[in-house]
Amino acid sequence: MPETVLLEEHTWPEVEQALEDGTRTAVVAVGSVEQHGPHLPLIMDTLAGDELARRIAERLGDAVAAPTIRPGCSGHHMDFPGTITIPPETLMDLIRSYCRSLDEHGFEHLVLVPTHGGNFAPVNTVAPEVAREVDATVLALANLDELMGLMNEGMRAAGVDYEEPVIHAGAAETAIVLAVAEDLVRIDELELGREGEVSVTRLLSEGFRAITENGVLGDPREGTAEAGEEILARITEAYVQRIEAERDAA
Repeated sequence: MPETVLLEEHTWPEVEQALEDGTRTAVVAVGSVEQHGPHLPLIMDTLAGDELARRIAERLGDAVAAPTIRPGCSGHHMDFPGTITIPPETLMDLIRSYCRSLDEHGFEHLVLVPTHGGNFAPVNTVAPEVAREVDATVLALANLDELMGLMNEGMRAAGVDYEEPVIHAGAAETAIVLAVAEDLVRIDELELGREGEVSVTRLLSEGFRAITENGVLGDPREGTAEAGEEILARITEAYVQRIEAERDAA
């Protein structure tokens, strides 16, 4: 078998063998295709999902990372060209289909990892519904405050003295892309966005353009690759602990 936890890189006989050998967990990241300022690619949340799902599966040792779901619920970014959005109902139907498929093949634990804020509510809504429909346990790691807290902790641990109350395209997300795909960061386009406290309700109801002209919250110039690595490591550790606890209790 290839030395990868990525489900999509395996053949069906290899997946069958992995299941027979004890692989029972599938990690499904839920990303987006949306604007992240003038310096980050539209695929930022999906890049983060790819990386987290892979790291989590590798740490668990008996898991696979399913293909990241994209796009997501990004209607509040539609004032910025390139953003692709789908309705919450569509996203939830897609998650159901993923989980039903993986359950039918024999995966016993399904882990949902949203990396875009607009996906958290749909994920939290659909997860218990799916859990009642399938034999597998369904765990949604979908606490947005927890995720942003871990990201800010990672920044501090890397020596970056900069806090982001709401995270989007600023220092923390720039740091992640610098850590995993540095060539995708437009360094010459780094520019300050809206700093300080912002109303999430207003962001969602009126759209990002009502808050920030360039689509950025915070100062991406504060991000470093070292901070990105620390952020990913902290999220991975916290999520692996949750997954292991849930599996032990199942």
